Amino acid sequence: MHDDLHLPLGCTCFKLRKLTRAVSRLYDQHLATVDLKSTQYVLLNFIVQEAMPVAVLAERFGAERTTITRNLKPLIDAGWVTLEAGQDSRQRIVTISTAGRAKAKQAYGAWRAAQDAVEALLGEAGVAALHGQIDATYSRITDHTEDLHAPHP
Repeated sequence: MHDDLHLPLGCTCFKLRKLTRAVSRLYDQHLATVDLKSTQYVLLNFIVQEAMPVAVLAERFGAERTTITRNLKPLIDAGWVTLEAGQDSRQRIVTISTAGRAKAKQAYGAWRAAQDAVEALLGEAGVAALHGQIDATYSRITDHTEDLHAPHP
């Protein structure tokens, strides 16, 4: 039973998931014109910037390594990225191929159309405010979750 004077504001997790699904759908509709999903486009653009170990890519992407490996599979199958041997036998370096660079360049127009649609719906100030809130919230939440996992003396 909860205190009637302090009703919950609603489930933040649900509201965020609902929003991210809606935003992802919008981007996915635009990126479908170049046979990509939004997650694939974002991954390609990380990898275009520099080759990196899968673990580093997962950290930058904010996802588990297994999730990144699963999301990389279609990009590898398409020949857009490769996994190269790293410094030790366990490490794999994700590298963009020439075809992957071309795909990322081709997909930019579709991504830009999706971004323009979001900006038209929310306005530039709305997008800037949303990005600021997301960044600040992400920082606070990740700092908190890291504290929960830190060893206690």
